[in-house]
Amino acid sequence: MGYPTINYIGNKEKIVQWISSLIPTNVSTFFDAFCGGCSVSYMAKEKGLEVYSNDILKINYLMALALIENKDQVIDIDDLAKIFSGEPQKGFMYKNYANQYYFPKECMDLDMIRNNILHLKDKYKRALAFTLMRRAMIRKMPYSRFTIKWDKVVELRNEELSYAKYGRRRHYHNQSFQFHFEDNLQQYNNAVFDNGKTNKAFNLDVYDAIRLINADVIYLDPPYAGTMNDYFGFYGLLDSYINNEKAQPFEHNFMDKKTILAEFERLFSSLGKYKYWMLSYNSRSKPSKEELLELLSKYSNSIEVHEMPYAYRVTGKEKKQKDIEYLFLIRNTNYEE
Repeated sequence: MGYPTINYIGNKEKIVQWISSLIPTNVSTFFDAFCGGCSVSYMAKEKGLEVYSNDILKINYLMALALIENKDQVIDIDDLAKIFSGEPQKGFMYKNYANQYYFPKECMDLDMIRNNILHLKDKYKRALAFTLMRRAMIRKMPYSRFTIKWDKVVELRNEELSYAKYGRRRHYHNQSFQFHFEDNLQQYNNAVFDNGKTNKAFNLDVYDAIRLINADVIYLDPPYAGTMNDYFGFYGLLDSYINNEKAQPFEHNFMDKKTILAEFERLFSSLGKYKYWMLSYNSRSKPSKEELLELLSKYSNSIEVHEMPYAYRVTGKEKKQKDIEYLFLIRNTNYEE
């Protein structure tokens, strides 16, 4: 048991124990409304809470299905043989993304692997297999996101040129999808466990999820407006791969600085049925801590703001910023048992 290596920009893995320490003790159900890389959901599952994990990205939903809802299904030797059997295929990835993110033969491999995964009989095995393929695809992609132009991808995957220019050969970019899948298999299999609760994963717009899901505490970790965190740009290709069709940007992305205050106003006004709200945000983002407190004060007179120095880096070249991570803990004073 243990949270596996995910590679998700904005992931809370490094500060998850700090977040854990701030969860109220008198709760039994936990709703992670923007679950992303699932590090907070996984922590809540380890704490013995009943966890509801939601994300608009299909790949994040599949991570939650594999690691949060799943109790005991893992990828075994027979599954592995099925996933990597057969001949490469000129399918969706080859026709749409060859020489855009991966070389043609690699795209053909992706098409074959996807079709094989869909033939696994158990939905949790399929989810875990796609989660491992996410890890493999990210591992082969320079900077671990799908916003890099093809000429730069080719340059960074040329090991000798990369070594001469950057001092790194980055050989892992040129290892096969199967290599990365198998290299991470035991770690991901070991992450599957049963905490004795009926945990559930959802793939919904956040407002639809809020209407559907009841819990003692809702944890909110939306994209931080004013930062580089374009999650559809970074990871939308993975949804296209899974769905075998080009994914479309989602409606409520919390990224527009011009509308973010109105978006938070709408969000907070929809949370009346939750006893506790927890909100993660950052000092480099919009709105400011003071603006958020002003909005929140309309709904509660019991608001705590906890702070921790923390730096997010989207690329390896960015200097670490002296940012502050905020955790707003709100007791809904209008909540009725």
